[in-house]
Amino acid sequence: MAITKQYLKSKPVCKVTFIVPAEEASKVFVVGDFNDWNPKNGALRKLKNGTFKGTMDLPKETSYQFRYLVDDTYVNETEADSYQWNEYAGTENAVLEL
Repeated sequence: MAITKQYLKSKPVCKVTFIVPAEEASKVFVVGDFNDWNPKNGALRKLKNGTFKGTMDLPKETSYQFRYLVDDTYVNETEADSYQWNEYAGTENAVLEL
């Protein structure tokens, strides 16, 4: 798994690319504070090599909790900036610092 960040000079946003290797998966979503944890707003596209990839423009100077939803199973980003305990889910969420 990987996250790349590209800060734009012309706008107060960061282009964040989420990459999830999941050859066996049929669908992967990124859900978090930035899309109200709604999978419909975070679908990643499956590439020919089996990796799922998607890019979002997110406001800079903000922190977001998120997770991946891989075939109905929640998975954390291994390269997250940090992790935050989620009392509701009883597990940690990945944190993205922009």
